[in-house]
Amino acid sequence: MTSSPKPPPTATGRITHVTRRRLIEGFAEMPTAHWSGDLDEVDFLARLYPLEEMPSTDSRREYGTAAADIWQHRVNNPSDWPDNWIFTDERFGLADNDEALLAFLVEMLHPEVRTHLAEVEQLRDFLNSVLVHDGYEIVQVDAISGAPIFDYRLIGSGVRGSMKNLIFAAVGHKPEIVLDDALNNDLRIVRNAENCLVYDRTLGSRGLTWADLTDWWAEQQGTAGAPTRELFLSLCQRLDRSLANDAERRIMRTYIDRSLRLGPTIPALIPQVYLHYDPRTASQRRTPGPLPRQRMDFLLLLPGRARVVIECDGKQHYADDNGHADPRRYAEMVAEDRELRLKGYEVYRFGGAELTNDRAAERLLSAFFDRLDQRHKS
Repeated sequence: MTSSPKPPPTATGRITHVTRRRLIEGFAEMPTAHWSGDLDEVDFLARLYPLEEMPSTDSRREYGTAAADIWQHRVNNPSDWPDNWIFTDERFGLADNDEALLAFLVEMLHPEVRTHLAEVEQLRDFLNSVLVHDGYEIVQVDAISGAPIFDYRLIGSGVRGSMKNLIFAAVGHKPEIVLDDALNNDLRIVRNAENCLVYDRTLGSRGLTWADLTDWWAEQQGTAGAPTRELFLSLCQRLDRSLANDAERRIMRTYIDRSLRLGPTIPALIPQVYLHYDPRTASQRRTPGPLPRQRMDFLLLLPGRARVVIECDGKQHYADDNGHADPRRYAEMVAEDRELRLKGYEVYRFGGAELTNDRAAERLLSAFFDRLDQRHKS
């Protein structure tokens, strides 16, 4: 007989030990709500963790991996470990890592894990009643075969709904886009598709990291298996082509240096992202269109559906074509910012004059990205 590891002494982050204990006690009072749902525990955990690469905690050598370990003590001998063993096993981080716990709770509600909709709703209500005290909630972001798919977010933050179309790094002539399936919001680029990139993978709860984007890039280029650094630099070269000026390049260069230092798991900085789309160009309309800002200079897709917009403002944002102050143009910009913030986006603006000196700009931007990172980890 063996027992699972003892919990770590202190939890870190926003979710307290009190909340974790309430979750465990609540699951015990809901006999139909075992955390693995309709799956056995090994199959459930394999959706979240590389069990075959994780170590066993059993001293006997015959159970060399976490998968074999769990199978032995929860399937072959289910009384070896208590039903709530997972919440105190250090290998899985549920006792001291907010992101790991929240991803685990969301996975409990996935249609492939739990098929009874009334049970899913009951469990979601329970989770939200507990998590609310630490500022989190679980919300529906999508559906599959009529069954809801959920994600977590900080209450009052993040953008509702799921990302459907990420069109970015546009160069040259504007891509022409049509609704291929209006019911499903499926887009198709019918002209100038070579001038932009379209990320077509599902966005997970951790946001979009450089590792995710580089892996997608390798698939697009048919270079899977090439050295990771080589792929990343190739991607960066393509992104650089979409940048409009030296100030934008200083933002991207500073962030790439940061990425090389911190590794590929930090969020990707995505340039020239289509926020709105007007099928006509400004010259075709001849009058101001209904969507004054169609592209964002930069976008970060962070965990919990947080979305950060970074804009680099030249004089075209506040002056007319003759260089004179243009109150109407400025008003359009701030009105659009208000709309974005009300939808849950964070918007940060840099004046082009702040980024004219390489060394000073690097210090300014590095400090900004450090503080932004701390803000979203607190």
